[in-house]
Amino acid sequence: MRDIETSENAVVICAATISLAHSLRLKVVAEGVETQAQLYFLTTVHHCDLIQGYLFSQPLPLEEFEALSFDVKQRLG
Repeated sequence: MRDIETSENAVVICAATISLAHSLRLKVVAEGVETQAQLYFLTTVHHCDLIQGYLFSQPLPLEEFEALSFDVKQRLG
């Protein structure tokens, strides 16, 4: 994800990977998402299924992750 904002090759590789996975009926998890621009590219342009990275949270111990997940679910309804 690191170079999709600056490298056309990175964009093409990322887009092709997502497209191939979807063609195989697989879910795609993007790791290392750190910016709003990366999030936009993945969710709006290429419809990536799941996103993780420092944009949302630093790595957490399981208990803290579960608490964060519960909090997010409560806010979303």
